Amino acid sequence: MTLPLVAGVDGSDGSLRAVDWAVAEAARHDVPLRLVYASLWERYEGGVPAVGAERPSERVLAEHIVASAADRAARREPDVKVTTDILPEDAVDTLLREGDNACALVVGSRGRGEIKGLLLGSVGLAVAGRAHCPVIVVRGDKAGLAGTHERILLGAGAPDTGGEAARFAFREATARGCALDVVRAWRRPMPAEESARDPERQASDMLDTLLREPMAEYPDVRVRSVPIEGPAHRVLLHRSAAADLVVLGAGRRRGHRGLQLGRVGHALLHHADCPVAVVPQKA
Repeated sequence: MTLPLVAGVDGSDGSLRAVDWAVAEAARHDVPLRLVYASLWERYEGGVPAVGAERPSERVLAEHIVASAADRAARREPDVKVTTDILPEDAVDTLLREGDNACALVVGSRGRGEIKGLLLGSVGLAVAGRAHCPVIVVRGDKAGLAGTHERILLGAGAPDTGGEAARFAFREATARGCALDVVRAWRRPMPAEESARDPERQASDMLDTLLREPMAEYPDVRVRSVPIEGPAHRVLLHRSAAADLVVLGAGRRRGHRGLQLGRVGHALLHHADCPVAVVPQKA
């Protein structure tokens, strides 16, 4: 059975952008799209007038939000099969559970009720940090959201935390017919530090190791890999301005639940100029 792409919806502007991105992604990969609304009803109490005991006002609001999102998706990509669900549960817990039976989760950068000026909503951050499947946070400028750069950017991690991310990036480049930029940032050691090997050479060797298998599996993808000196979060943020999607790997913390996003992941999720995919490494 083909796993669906799952998108969280809540009626916010960020959610609508996520729906637009998700239905285009579902069409590219020929998978169904599942739209999920999840909320503890009291959060929006008083949002719309009550209409009777059988259908509380919060349920009416949810039905309207989901129906509008489904109609929006159908108008953009009529051939994508779209299903919906409404669950009176915590949004983070629901999306994490949905992710166990999804090819990926898609969320907006901010939801309804988020604090004004917040760069990334709490739901998006929690889901990106804990899901067992890839999570795409839809954010960025007009060009990045529209996918006009025809370029995927992979922030290359170590093979033990970045292998799944690399395969995901190659699949995306294949589906889009676009180029793939792979970047490994490196730092020059301080004068007092001893280094047995050249750090740039180490970064280049790590790129070779990480890319060997996916390049063999996807020989038609145009790949440009390069080690770049500088802080990884700054390097990737700068290059996200010319990408349609940034892909990052995430490994599990020892002794902790969830994933290790780290400084790079947080920086990209809050500031990237295009959508960001966080791909967990399988245990």
